[in-house]
Amino acid sequence: MAALLFAPAAFAQQTSDELYAEARTQAFDNKNYKEAIILAQKALEQTPDYPDLNIFLGRLYTWDGQTENARNTFDSVVKKYPNNVDAYLAYGSLEYWSKNYDKALQLTDKGLAINPKSEELLLLKARILSDSRKYPEANKSLKTLLEINPKNNDARTLSQKISMMSSKNAVGINYDYYHFDKRFDDDWHIAGVDYTRQGSFGTITGRVNYANKFAMDALQFEIESYPRISNTFYAFVNFGMSDDQGIFPEYKTGFSLFANLPKGFEAEGGFRMLSFSGEQTWTYTASVGKYYKNLWFNLRAYITPNSDSVGQSYQLTTRYYLGGPDDYLSLRLGTGINPDGQNNILLNGEAFSYKLKSNNIAAEYRTTINQTYVFYVKAGLENQKYAPDTKGNQISAGIGAIKRF
Repeated sequence: MAALLFAPAAFAQQTSDELYAEARTQAFDNKNYKEAIILAQKALEQTPDYPDLNIFLGRLYTWDGQTENARNTFDSVVKKYPNNVDAYLAYGSLEYWSKNYDKALQLTDKGLAINPKSEELLLLKARILSDSRKYPEANKSLKTLLEINPKNNDARTLSQKISMMSSKNAVGINYDYYHFDKRFDDDWHIAGVDYTRQGSFGTITGRVNYANKFAMDALQFEIESYPRISNTFYAFVNFGMSDDQGIFPEYKTGFSLFANLPKGFEAEGGFRMLSFSGEQTWTYTASVGKYYKNLWFNLRAYITPNSDSVGQSYQLTTRYYLGGPDDYLSLRLGTGINPDGQNNILLNGEAFSYKLKSNNIAAEYRTTINQTYVFYVKAGLENQKYAPDTKGNQISAGIGAIKRF
C-alpha cells in the first residue's frame, strides 16, 4: 500500500527525459511495453510537445499490438510536425507490418520527399514494394540506397532476395583461357553455356562445357542445384560427365551443406569426387564465411587423401561489394589445386605428391547493368610445382555474362 501511495510522487520527481529514458529501458531491455507506455504517457504530461517522445509512444503502441492507438498517435504527430521524417518512418512501418501497403508507401514517399537520402525510408520502401511484388520499383529504391551507402548489408541481402524472386530464369555464357609457360605447349580454351531455373525448392542449373586442351576437343555435361532446406540450411549438389576422360573427368560429383549462422557467419562442409579412367579422387572441403559491412571473407580448405600422401589446398577469398550482390571486386589467394576449378585435370596423372603444391592469386570484377544483366571479368596467376625441382606458371583470364528473365 505504501509503495502505491508513493508511486505518483516518484513519477512527479522525475523529469520528462528521465521518464523517457526509463521507458526505453523497459521497452528495449525488458520488453515490458505496457510499463513503457505508462512511463511515456507520464513524460508527455510534462512535455506534450516533445515530438520524439510522441513518436516513441506510437512505436510502443505498435509493438504492444495496440494498432489503433498507434495509428491515432502517428496521425496526430504528422499533422503537428509534417516535416518530421522519423514520424513517417514509424507510421509507415506500422502500416507495412499491418500489410496496408498502399498507405505505407504513401507515408514513406512523404518522408522521402523531405529527406531523399534516408536509408531507413529507402529500405522500408523497397520492402513494401517487394512484398507488393513490384520488383523493378523495389530494385530502384535499393539501387539508390546502395549508391548512398554500399555498406548497407540489409539492402544487399534484400536485393539478392528480390533478384531470386523476380527472375525465375537465367542464361549464362563464359570463356576461360589458360597459358602455361613450361608444362604444356598448347594453351587451353574452355567455354560454357548454362540455364538456371529458380523455384520454391531453390535453383537448378544445366550446363554444357567445351574444352580445347592438349590441342584436343571435348564436351562435358553438368547439372547442379542449390536446394533450400530451411531458413538456416541449404545445400549444393553437382554431377557431371564427359565421354573424353582425358580432357574432362569421366564423371564428377559434389555435395556441400551450408548453414547461415548468427552475426553474418556462414559454415560449409562437403566433398568433391573426380573420376579419371576409373580412378577416383576424393576431396573433402570445409569453409567458413563472414560478412562485415560491405566486405565478405571466406576461408576454405580442400583435403585430398591418397595412398601415400594427403594433398592440401587452402583459399582465402575477399569480396568488396560496390552495390548489390552481383556488384563487387574479388581477390582470392590460395595454395594447391582447386577441384571446383576447370583445371581439375591436373588432379589426374602421375606425381601426386607434387601436383597439389602451388600458390595462386586471382581477381574478379562483377557488375550488374539494368538489373537483369550481369557481366564479369577475371584473371589469375598460379605457380605450380608439377615435378621434383620443376615449377611452372599458369596464367588465366576469363569473361562471362548472365541474363536474368
